[in-house]
Amino acid sequence: MTAIMQLFRFGREQALSCIFPAVIFASLAITQVVELPILPRYDWLLIIFLVMQWLMVRSGLETRDELKVITLFHLIGLALEVFKVNMGSWSYPEEGYSKVFGVPLYSGFMYASVASYLCQAWRRLKVDLVDWPPFLLVVPLGAAIYLNFFIHHFWVDIRWLLSALVILVFWKSWVLYEVGGNKYRMPIALSFVLIGFFIWIAENIATFFGAWQYPNQAEAWSLVHLGKVSSWLLLVIVSFLIVATLKQVKKNPYVNIDAAQSIKNE
Repeated sequence: MTAIMQLFRFGREQALSCIFPAVIFASLAITQVVELPILPRYDWLLIIFLVMQWLMVRSGLETRDELKVITLFHLIGLALEVFKVNMGSWSYPEEGYSKVFGVPLYSGFMYASVASYLCQAWRRLKVDLVDWPPFLLVVPLGAAIYLNFFIHHFWVDIRWLLSALVILVFWKSWVLYEVGGNKYRMPIALSFVLIGFFIWIAENIATFFGAWQYPNQAEAWSLVHLGKVSSWLLLVIVSFLIVATLKQVKKNPYVNIDAAQSIKNE
């Protein structure tokens, strides 16, 4: 019975951490079947997500520091979307006034919602990290993973090499979290896989409701290829590394100074 209660508490905290993604899915579903007046669907989605973001901060569900992180993710995601759409990876076929280079501005919120979930879950589950790798390893690895999303269109796709490096760098790392006053731990690599898989499920839901469209979905919706899990896994890793690094820096604001000083001394 205790295990069931703990599982329920864990599920409840996870659900509360997914408020923003839940609003996104609900909005995609509703606007798919209900035609809203005056503005195209993409523009209404942008308005809904902006209002939701304001309400999250206004109500205290998100802090101003978390808003900064989420805004960073919005910009990172939007840059990736513009590039990928113009490379033909996927498309946004509907009309909209808020489209930039073929990408509606609301799309950045889908990346921001991942950051929202991570920040919320971090706070609700009192997440802590054990044996977190050095700053000078984490930041270049995260940057390399993100850049590979762009570079592999013109060069070799090194996602599997990067995945191997992630396992190597985080081999001894654990994430600690608290549920109902009890502490639990999980290998960080496993948490990456789990989050990436559930985001792939979310991607199938999003494409079903017309959030975006892959080339093979132009005629009719079909399941997103399972190979996309690897892409989402790497994106989750980048997301987690950014959030974790910022949390570590905030926890110890002298971490960068110490790292720089150690290099200077060497």
